[in-house]
Amino acid sequence: MSRRCWVFALLLLGACSRQAPESPKRAAAPPAPPAAPPPAADNRPVIVAFGDSLTAGYGVAPGESYPDHLQRMLDERGYAYRVVNLGISGDTTDGGVARLEDALLLKPKIVILELGANDGLRGLPLERTRANLDLMINAFQGAGAKVVLAGMTLPRNYGAAYVRDFERIFRDLARQRRTVLIPFFLEGVALRPELMQPDALHPNAEGCRKVAELVFRHLEPLLEK
Repeated sequence: MSRRCWVFALLLLGACSRQAPESPKRAAAPPAPPAAPPPAADNRPVIVAFGDSLTAGYGVAPGESYPDHLQRMLDERGYAYRVVNLGISGDTTDGGVARLEDALLLKPKIVILELGANDGLRGLPLERTRANLDLMINAFQGAGAKVVLAGMTLPRNYGAAYVRDFERIFRDLARQRRTVLIPFFLEGVALRPELMQPDALHPNAEGCRKVAELVFRHLEPLLEK
């Protein structure tokens, strides 16, 4: 074999003996955690608490409004309903009419209508208060909801005639529209300082629980298990 052939053979042998460099191995990516299941839809029938500061829970800690207490009472007794608090502090019946559509979008089965006190405290015309409450009751009933109407009263310094005619609004509407009537929403609470806040207008946390008990007594005959 010629010298040139030997050189070529050695070069070929060297090329075959050299191994190609290994590509660095990538670490396997950790498996992705399982996706959290989407939250289950809450399909319980809705009870709308539609009112002012007495519903919103003015002056009490979160979770201590009367609708919060009412929800716990329903749960403890096996009633599968969802209470939605649509209370706005300072609201009048005019305000209730303005946000009526928002409440109807929830398709409530029951509405606890607690409005009118601020109308009376501001001395608004009683005819307007009556008309607004009547409109709301009619709208809720027309959408298939049962209405629990919360009766109200006023301090006696507003004058006997005005207070009498104000209280009559709730009795008359309950009779005409065949709603459940709570004769006085703060019954058993309003005149007990230990259940009221220092302003003597709003119940404290324990007072809110008492209000919820009163509401529940009137509400329970409408409930289904």
